[in-house]
Amino acid sequence: MATRDTHQEHLGHVVFITAAAAIGGFLFGYDSSVINGAVVGIQKHFAVGPVEIGIVVAIALLGSAIGAYMGGRLADRWGRTRTMQVAAAMFAVSSIGQMLPFTVWDLAGWRVLAGIAIGMASVLGPAYIAEVAPAAYRGRLGSFQQLAIVLGIAVSQLVNYVIARLAGGNVNNPLWGLEAWQWMLGACVVPALLYWLFAANIPESPRYLIMAGRDKQARKVLAEVEGDHVDLDARLAEIHKVLRTEDKPTLRDLRGSALGLLPIVWVGIVLSVFQQFVGINVIFYYSSVLWQSVGITQANSLLISFSSSVINIIGTFIAIALVDRIGRKPLLLIGSAGMAISLATAAWAFSTARTVDGSVSLPSPQGPIALVAANSFVLFFALSWGVVVWVLLGEMFPNRIRAAALGVAASAQWIANWVITVTFPALSEWNLPLTYAMYAGFAVLSFLFVWRWVRETKGRRLEEMG
Repeated sequence: MATRDTHQEHLGHVVFITAAAAIGGFLFGYDSSVINGAVVGIQKHFAVGPVEIGIVVAIALLGSAIGAYMGGRLADRWGRTRTMQVAAAMFAVSSIGQMLPFTVWDLAGWRVLAGIAIGMASVLGPAYIAEVAPAAYRGRLGSFQQLAIVLGIAVSQLVNYVIARLAGGNVNNPLWGLEAWQWMLGACVVPALLYWLFAANIPESPRYLIMAGRDKQARKVLAEVEGDHVDLDARLAEIHKVLRTEDKPTLRDLRGSALGLLPIVWVGIVLSVFQQFVGINVIFYYSSVLWQSVGITQANSLLISFSSSVINIIGTFIAIALVDRIGRKPLLLIGSAGMAISLATAAWAFSTARTVDGSVSLPSPQGPIALVAANSFVLFFALSWGVVVWVLLGEMFPNRIRAAALGVAASAQWIANWVITVTFPALSEWNLPLTYAMYAGFAVLSFLFVWRWVRETKGRRLEEMG
């Protein structure tokens, strides 16, 4: 009984520190999607057109690509937890800056800074969690990152809705001395401060400590997260065996014969690109615009956005329950198939939209079918690619290149996200059904890629990855 209680105590400690690290994921989700509620307010306040608004929305994603690249390098230089504190400070500063902009262009600059913090968080959370989690629980604990992301998305939609209601339903109305949309963008400072506080109090990754020559501290952390029943000398020796002759990872370590990079790095990059090319963030960045474009009222579009976020959370819990049971690869295949069918159905439904007296609407039953298809797409993404890609990126790379490779893959993900985000307004105006058919095509290609190239990592220790 005492052994079981001790095991539960250690597991509880690991759950706590991984959840604390995943607050960065919450900020990632919150800060990247909060703009959805503020777009109309920004456009009216600064009297700018769709081109400027598209830049303001998408420019944070370029910052995220920079942050993802920087995050891996800084994590290897300063440590995982100290770099988390830097990211938290950047979140807080950028939130205040976005809340109090003088022009649309300095707002864009603050969003670049927020994007850098988002990109850093996208790397730091998976790397840290993978390095402190025992192999038997790593998939579920790694899922905390995506769970935190979807919670951040949902909370941002809920906060936006509450602030808009307090301002009388118009985001340009004054509220406590500012316009409502400004409070939407500034509210992120609260979780940013919590992230800094937790990052300052969780233990450093044992693998980083060994890389830095701090074996005594590494042994203490390993005892805390893996328990006294583990042969700590053997674990230290195992990690040393992998790291002893290796330099700290740089981009040079990622080079290989396959188009300039190691094959495993290309797998991570392509997984990251497919995660975005299925169009998931169109739902979270432009959902209110999307539903209004097919005849849904502004109020109802906000409710649909929030309901999609709730479905996203439900799907994430399903993934957490399954990722260590059925494995990473089967979940990706199930998700790709479900997304392809859902996106194709949505494309068909949107193709029936009609304009009558200047008002766009979907006929019955295509309207309800489009709503069900869009939310089915969110569900299938959440229970598969939303969670599993982050779990894989945290564990699929060899120890010596993990942080650097994760940074490159995450940068590719943000660039792909930017491409989808910046092109959707023009593509949807040109042909919305064909745009969704294109996303369905990428879902089909993602199925074929996973079937052929992705290896299962369930239950394997990080030192076994090669």
